[in-house]
Amino acid sequence: MAAGLVLLAGVGRPENPNTALPPTLAVPEIVDQMLRHNRAQAEQLKHYQELRHYQVQYKGFSANLVGKMDVSVTFDAASGKSFRIVSQSGSKLLCDKILKKAVDSEVEAARDQSATALTPANYKFEFAGTEGVDGRSAYILTVAPITDSKFLYKGKIWVDAADFAVVRIKAEPAKNPSFWIQRPQITFTSTKTGDFWLPTSNRSETKVRVGGTAVFTIDYGTYQIDGIASQATAAR
Repeated sequence: MAAGLVLLAGVGRPENPNTALPPTLAVPEIVDQMLRHNRAQAEQLKHYQELRHYQVQYKGFSANLVGKMDVSVTFDAASGKSFRIVSQSGSKLLCDKILKKAVDSEVEAARDQSATALTPANYKFEFAGTEGVDGRSAYILTVAPITDSKFLYKGKIWVDAADFAVVRIKAEPAKNPSFWIQRPQITFTSTKTGDFWLPTSNRSETKVRVGGTAVFTIDYGTYQIDGIASQATAAR
């Protein structure tokens, strides 16, 4: 989520409202199972590569500017993530001031994962219902940050009822990243890629105070996990 917090997505409807209701669990149980899932995945996921596609589009004052950037990302359990810009096109201003800063923000957030993790140490959780997401049952929880940090957010998360992975987030930053923009609204999605739940898309839309709208997106593309290529298909 760190990259998305630099810059809203439309509120979606349930993909499958007829999905069977999951078992009734108390919020602490859901959160505990979510944390167990996160720890288990962190222990099992040793290495992957991906090619991300970043884009930002600004419309306002008769201007329509687009900046694009492809970034190669390598994750290693021992050393963390490394980023390499493969190509960039379009507005150099948007690439330099938005897209490169989005990458830098993720690097910064990764330095202290405990301070940005979705845990009771950083967030308060409340039950908000259940819903079908891509044909799977999910619990909906509202989340509110305990501290005021630019890397934390407030909104809703959808937790898969079988695997207890976070499959969707709709939120806004706990702290507005800039005076010049209204607080961005963000939608993040993940899907099961092989044995692992990995990000598929991140979309943020915000109004600029001096006029115009900026839309920032990350398409996480194809993952290469332990030599096996898996396509992460974003929800459309």
